[in-house]
Amino acid sequence: MTTPDDAQSPNAATRAKAALKRDPWDLPDVSGLVVGVLGGTGDQGRGLAYRFAKAGQKVIIGSRAAERAQAAAADPQLSSLGVEGADNAECARRSDVVIVAVPWDGHAKTLEALREELTGKLVVDCVNPLGFDRKGAFAIKPEEGSAAEQAAALLPESRVTAAFHHLSAVLLQDPEIAEIDTDVMVLGEARADTDLVQALAARIPGMRGVFAGRLRNAHQVESLVANLISVNRRYKAHAGLRVTDV
Repeated sequence: MTTPDDAQSPNAATRAKAALKRDPWDLPDVSGLVVGVLGGTGDQGRGLAYRFAKAGQKVIIGSRAAERAQAAAADPQLSSLGVEGADNAECARRSDVVIVAVPWDGHAKTLEALREELTGKLVVDCVNPLGFDRKGAFAIKPEEGSAAEQAAALLPESRVTAAFHHLSAVLLQDPEIAEIDTDVMVLGEARADTDLVQALAARIPGMRGVFAGRLRNAHQVESLVANLISVNRRYKAHAGLRVTDV
């Protein structure tokens, strides 16, 4: 058991120094992981499923209704890559990494229903709490602080991270686009988990995962999507992000 005094022990100090010396781009091999996408029938979820399957990952898309997920997976763009469809519970059970790409208004209800199936899983939340009115998109701040922090509160036995917020669903689904020129900001509490998510992002050509802090900083990342929507509407674009000097 870890105690407060461990942080002062020689072994703890040695481990801390070793962590600081690690090459941040020395990431694990994730090629064998099964990726599940909750909300895989929506535009963002389908796009992520397509890109990960094209990169060689085994992918399962989930939906509240198995029939709907199976119908989406039967699309030639996905079925040709071996993507499968299942209800959300089966998708969660069979996956090593579970991406949450459901609409914000169904976020809490979906995760509450899957607490048991997601126990011990690496969960990647990419949900953006947004509202829309005549002035355009605007950020909503959940009671917990962010969608990712809400996920962490609802899934205490899961390893919750946040990533893939700023990706264009249009670009993700377009088979004519070979590379997605963007960085993915990755947040989480454990380096082993954020390293895995960064490595997954790097599986998609042109994409790079960049560590961007702990989950307490997820609100800024999620809310930035409202700004990107404004950029895209004004310039008729599909803008993403690049972090410079890294």
